[in-house]
Amino acid sequence: MAASGNYTVEKENALQVDDVETASQNGKPMTVNQGGDYSGAVAKTDPKEIALVRRLDSRIMPALFCMYFLNKLDQNAIANARLNHLEDDLGLVGSQYNTCISILYVGYLLAQIPSNMLMSSQKIRPSLYMSSCMMAWATVATLTALVKNYTGLVVVRFFLGVVEAPFYPGALYILSLFYTRKEIATRVSILYAGNIFAVSFAGLIAAATFETLDDKHGIHGWQWLFIIEGIVTFGVAIGAIWLLPDMPLTTRWLSEEQRQLAHDRIQRDTVGLEQSKGARAGLMQALRDPRLYLLVFMQNMHLSATSFNQFFPTVVSSLGFNTTITLVLTCPPSLVAGIVGICVGISSGRFNERTWHVTLLMGLAVVGFAISAATLNIAARYVSCFMFACGVYSVNSVILGWVSATLGQTPEKKAVSLSIVNTVSMASFIYTPYLYPKSDGPRYLIAMSSNACFAFMTIASAWVLRVWLMKTNKKLSCKGGGVGNVFYAY
Repeated sequence: MAASGNYTVEKENALQVDDVETASQNGKPMTVNQGGDYSGAVAKTDPKEIALVRRLDSRIMPALFCMYFLNKLDQNAIANARLNHLEDDLGLVGSQYNTCISILYVGYLLAQIPSNMLMSSQKIRPSLYMSSCMMAWATVATLTALVKNYTGLVVVRFFLGVVEAPFYPGALYILSLFYTRKEIATRVSILYAGNIFAVSFAGLIAAATFETLDDKHGIHGWQWLFIIEGIVTFGVAIGAIWLLPDMPLTTRWLSEEQRQLAHDRIQRDTVGLEQSKGARAGLMQALRDPRLYLLVFMQNMHLSATSFNQFFPTVVSSLGFNTTITLVLTCPPSLVAGIVGICVGISSGRFNERTWHVTLLMGLAVVGFAISAATLNIAARYVSCFMFACGVYSVNSVILGWVSATLGQTPEKKAVSLSIVNTVSMASFIYTPYLYPKSDGPRYLIAMSSNACFAFMTIASAWVLRVWLMKTNKKLSCKGGGVGNVFYAY
């Protein structure tokens, strides 16, 4: 992953703040963001730009979707392995399983921010870097099949977190480099659908593995699960090298004209565009922006409400069915949530709106968590799984698109902001596993009531940010408008 000389092109060609109003393409001056919506965002009309986005979609989205699908499949395999006597085979007792869940996110916390700073420094090729990280986590995931005790599982899970950590913030950064404010929510929702569908199909994959391979050749079913998923992940990582992009001005599978267009259109869509000053300066810019901390809190509350993810098979098993039926029943709620999430991303992008989308979806989740905690009726509890899965999963793309649009004044600030938001929010996965002690089943009253509170706080923080950005836009308007007549979206 040596540095490429072409990466200096990205910095040398960065569109300056003073150039936004007079940017040109093919020698023809363009008026930027005239007649856009309340934030100055404009829909695509140029056939060349439409063709560019289609080409980006055809390469970037399938690659990132498959990578995220396998990322979560490898990460969450332990939840299904638990139903195949993982705890008994490794001698886990008390809260040791919960610790094995939470230790993974300690590795995440250590690696995400440095990884995105490295990517934004333009000293590496993102396509090679992301693919190499995927090969590394595939190897570690496969090695999980070899652990013999609690200590071994803790060590493997920690390092799995370290090597998986670069993917999600890196994927978000790649999307933010190529897609505008009106486009990114849909793409993040498609990316996040990889996570949701992984949860949806993980149970089916595990059920098939346990039914056909359990104790074959002296290997337990849960061990076969880690081996198979790890090998598939490694193969996909090799293919991703040719599908993933690098920077807009250096992506090999774009023409020279497409590279320049990809670069310029993001510059024109950025509020408060500033000159790039390097990765370290981007870190300081992010830390000095108080809006970062509100977005961190919002995403932390949102991800805290998704804590049922790691325990979804356990929660569904509280309905009282056998292991195979339980694994099958985990599929429909997640599958529906993935479809709803994509629709929400499309809606948020089309209307360039965030606050009401967060409010309605997280409100639905609050109702779902309340039903799950309040009744033991099987039908009601299963319906509640659909409600809180659809509600919580669907807002992820909205919030992360909000981060990119609000804190993207330089590529480096955008990269580190996304990684900080993702890192701190994922700290919730360190403590939330302890909300699900076995003794609290089948209602899991502590967890479900906590999740309802987390969802409510997500809504509250979204409205605080909305009011904040509205006031900021008024100040920009009083000063003669934002750069290029673009304002903050909410």
